Amino acid sequence: MKFDREISHPIHPQHKLKLEHTEIPFNCDGCKEAGIGFQYKCQKCDFHLHKACAVAARTIYHPFYTRCEFQFCYDPPGATRRICDACRNDVLGFVYHCKRCDFDLHPCCANLPQVLDDGERNLYLCLKLSNSCHHCGGKGPGWSYRSHCKTYNLHVSCVKELLVESWQAIYLNVDKNKVREMQTRIPSLKGTLKNNDGERGGKVMKYCQIAGGAVGAIVSAILGDPTPIIGAVVGHLISK
Repeated sequence: MKFDREISHPIHPQHKLKLEHTEIPFNCDGCKEAGIGFQYKCQKCDFHLHKACAVAARTIYHPFYTRCEFQFCYDPPGATRRICDACRNDVLGFVYHCKRCDFDLHPCCANLPQVLDDGERNLYLCLKLSNSCHHCGGKGPGWSYRSHCKTYNLHVSCVKELLVESWQAIYLNVDKNKVREMQTRIPSLKGTLKNNDGERGGKVMKYCQIAGGAVGAIVSAILGDPTPIIGAVVGHLISK
């Protein structure tokens, strides 16, 4: 799909926005979520939009919600707190909203690919986790990515949380111990899976680490940028 190099946008009518690519994190002025990679940026103001937010379709449908018709809104509908049903983060700006079912999706979440290839395995987007998330250890609500063998599981919300914490530690010049702490919160690059049989009736304990490629692929998708190098850069940043 081709994108215009320069656009006008109704929430920033005073200046044109140009399509750029950056490896420096930014905060999208549309959905208010983190971004990296392709963005539409004002050359005169500190104004940024995810590509998915800048050229959002007016109406979308999603395979997880077959009865829903999602309408694009510039602001969260109603006066009550809204939460994205994909990542469980607050909705503070641009959103896709289904009036019939009252579901909400951030634009980047709505565009998450159903299948990711991290170079070693396929990761599948799931509405619910069947096994525990490798970060939080829970099976709570929110979308996740998992491998076909179901040994790799990560909530979309957990990856977002770790990503933002890592950026804050590094770009806000938090002390190096804090940076190292953040870097260890997502398992490291080489994936291993071990089975350890206990006594009769005991549970089989499975220990595994998420491969850095998987983390990078998920991060790239969450940030709304399919460029592999972005996933590799950020995946390495938070996985080493």
